[in-house]
Amino acid sequence: MAFGQLVGEKGIVFTTNYVDKLDPALIRRGRMDKRIEMSYCCFEAFMVLAKSYLDIESHAFFAEINSLLAETNMASADVAENLMPKSDEEDADSCLKNLIEALKVAKEEARKNAGEEALLKAEEAKKKAKEEAKAEKEEDKHAKQNVKDDGTSDIGVKQNGFVNKAGGGGEYLILNANGEMGN
Repeated sequence: MAFGQLVGEKGIVFTTNYVDKLDPALIRRGRMDKRIEMSYCCFEAFMVLAKSYLDIESHAFFAEINSLLAETNMASADVAENLMPKSDEEDADSCLKNLIEALKVAKEEARKNAGEEALLKAEEAKKKAKEEAKAEKEEDKHAKQNVKDDGTSDIGVKQNGFVNKAGGGGEYLILNANGEMGN
């Protein structure tokens, strides 16, 4: 039975932006029979909307709109909203100009957001690198504290090759330069 032919049956429509986070039991066959991905508006979809809302099939602004749609992510609903005349005085030119302006704003916001996101990622990477360098420095400091002038460790080694860390907190296996257990 096709989705549009529900007669005497109930249909439920689910929407999500995160299909990958849904429980597989929820979206298995028999529960979710039809999946429709609503992608961003492309020029072909725009042409359908322009014909529906403005009753036009070509216009001088179409080339610019085509270029902007290729560079910008805008939902078809947002495109349609800009194509709908808000009053009797608005014509196709004014609606298309509104859409061009909305696409330019969306493009600028996307560029700005991408720049901010890149900045945040760079700051996080810098912070992580500092933390790793600090942890490595601490490890080196502790290692130097446990070595005597003659290059031997002042930590007592058990018969099984493990040592108790000074101050408690775990055991470590000590190996010499050849990878053999030291004593």
